[in-house]
Formats: sequence, C-alpha cells, structure tokens
Amino acid sequence: MKKHIAAPLYLHRSAAGRAPAIQRRYDAKLKITPAYRDSLPDMMETGEPIPGLAGPIQQVGVSNFRLPLRFATKGSEVRTLEASITGTVSVEAGLKGINMSRIVRTFYENKDAVFSLDALRRVLVQYRRKIPALQARVRVSFSYPIVQRSLRSGLEGYQFYAVAYEGRMEADGTFRRFIQFDFVYSSACPCSAELSEHARDKRNAYAIAHSQRSKARLFVELAPKARLTIEDLQAHCVEALHTETQVMVRREDEQAFAELNGAHIKFVEDAARLVHARLAGDRRIHDFWVACTHLESLHSHDAVSVICKGLPGGLTADFMDFRDLVC
Repeated sequence: MKKHIAAPLYLHRSAAGRAPAIQRRYDAKLKITPAYRDSLPDMMETGEPIPGLAGPIQQVGVSNFRLPLRFATKGSEVRTLEASITGTVSVEAGLKGINMSRIVRTFYENKDAVFSLDALRRVLVQYRRKIPALQARVRVSFSYPIVQRSLRSGLEGYQFYAVAYEGRMEADGTFRRFIQFDFVYSSACPCSAELSEHARDKRNAYAIAHSQRSKARLFVELAPKARLTIEDLQAHCVEALHTETQVMVRREDEQAFAELNGAHIKFVEDAARLVHARLAGDRRIHDFWVACTHLESLHSHDAVSVICKGLPGGLTADFMDFRDLVC
C-alpha cells in the first residue's frame, strides 16, 4: 500500500512537525514613517476597469458607527448620549469608490461640539471637501430622555424617545434638515368601547374595550432657519394623542390612565389625522409624514396608517416598514 504523505500546511504546523509555509506574527514595535505610509497601496489609484456598470452611485458610505455626542435640551442643558451614525456621499460615474474612513474621521474631528441639526451642515461641508461628491447626507440616531410627571401622584420618571437628526447636502449646495421622532402611546378602540357599553346596558354583562400599545413615527423637514426641538415634537404628540404610555405610576395614576384612554378613544386613522393637524399648524415645519401602528390586542395583525402633509413634489406617504414600529 502506498504510504500517504500529508500535504504541507500554509498557516499551521503539520502533524509531522513541519513548520507552516507562512509565518504568522504581529510586529507591535513597528514605527510608521511618512515614507512607509506613502508606500502603502491605495486602491483608489488602481488602473483596473470598474466592474459592472461604470455609472454613478447615489449613496456610498458607512452605517452604525458609534460614539458619544453632546446634545442640548430645549432648556440649554447639555447631555452626552450614545449615537449611531450613518454617513454617505454620492459617487460620480468613472470614480471607483471613496475612502470611507474619512467620513468617520470627520465626526471625530467634531465630537466635542454640541450637536444640532445646524451642526450637521458643518459636517457635510467637510465631507464634500475631503471626498469629491455632489451630494452628501448624514443621520445621527440616539435615545433621548425627557422627564415625565405621572398623571396624579406627582411621581417622575424618564421617558426615552428614539430620535434621529438627518442632514442632506444637495448638489447645488442646498442644506435640508430633518428630524425623525417616535412616540409610544395607548390606543383604545372606539368600536370595542361602544360594544362593551352595549353589553353592559342590554345584558348587564361586564366587558372591557380592547386597547394596545401603539407608536407614531414622525418624519419632519424643518423650514429654512427655523428652530424646532425634540421637546416641541413630543409636546405636539401629547397634545394630539393625549395617551402617552407612563413611566412611574401609583394606583391613582393607573385609574387616571384608564379614564384618559376612555376620554380619547381612537382608531389608527384618527391618530394619523390628529398628529397631522398639530404638525400642519406649526410654521417651523416645512413638510412631514406620519406613520402609526396599533399593535392590536383583538387581532393577530396590526392596524396601520400613513399620512403626509401633501406638498406638491414633497415628502410622500410611502412608508411600509411597519415591523420597525413594534414597541
């Protein structure tokens, strides 16, 4: 029988004790000189043809890199919050790609600034200076705390809101500012409430109308030079929907919440229209859309609605990612 000869290994020592063909080691003492850095290969300088279509790409960049950023409240208090950042630029036809680390480095150069929608303009200008691009956008997502006072007992607790600041720099230099804001509330079904009262009146049967945790997502574009805070959007939602979920409660608060839901029963269509009315009346808001979902306790599916301001050529009601509104 022919004796089996083991093939040599490239990265690991063989069973026969033969050393690997390639030695794996990390040189922790290596000092990088300017000459060494200049000698490193740069894929932007390759002469190979662009694979596939050599046309433009609308967005190229990085998503979900994280760092702590400072945000100012409506009362000018500065809070440091963990932020998730997505930054992209357009790539023109004939250009192979971009140096994506420059997007990250731009944020680190601004990490000590107090971040606002207007601060994103500075970031985008730096983007376009470092990375030749006609268009650029950045999105900063974070969880924003606001103190909520209970309905009757006076207890206080932090309510956290999913927020995103977004800035877009168009090819002509126009800067557009957007805020995305999620608001969680309770929705009691008007039909179920009516049927419950019918059962109580006609048959003396005790019944409870179904209600459920619900969410409204607001996406608003600010008017030029307007100032709109997260607290302003939260106030719009409270005034429109009334039944925000509670943080700290005693029995008197739970009773009050039941009464509040009874006073403000609403279908998902009602929720969208109520928020629309509040936003449409705020001159600081140029355009918007609102998506609502009621996580039905009656059904195995959810009730949803989407509404937009309705400006010609403006934002549209094409939101479909309702699973992202599960709360």
